[in-house]
Amino acid sequence: MIGTAARRRDDDDDDRAARPELTLVPTTPAALDGDPGLLCASLALCVVEIIAGARSLDHVARWITDGVAVHLTRRAVIAARARSATGERAMRPRVRIGLPHLCRIDDATVEAVVVVHEPARSRAIAMRLERHRARWRASAITVL
Repeated sequence: MIGTAARRRDDDDDDRAARPELTLVPTTPAALDGDPGLLCASLALCVVEIIAGARSLDHVARWITDGVAVHLTRRAVIAARARSATGERAMRPRVRIGLPHLCRIDDATVEAVVVVHEPARSRAIAMRLERHRARWRASAITVL
């Protein structure tokens, strides 16, 4: 009996060694500041949620410029008025974020597009990221 249990534990250890470890995608501020692709995907999700009324603009203030904040505020207000006219509630949208397509203009500028798939339609979100000190910031975001 003891030998069988020991063998089973050894087999389990071998299985764990053969299987790759699952890791989560880092979404800490430091990871977002270093990787423009990860920041684009995260910003695309946040922009859709801001327009849907499910997220506050303050959550992304660190990664956007003042001009983008004004633009997103206008979009969110227009969407809120449309929801109130139809009697809809603000809800978190069910979306699937596609992989960002990046185009590096230079060392301090990246342009990207991310396709956001919703149940009824898909949208493209284009953005321009610029290096500001040690982090990336969106200087333009357009929801198509």
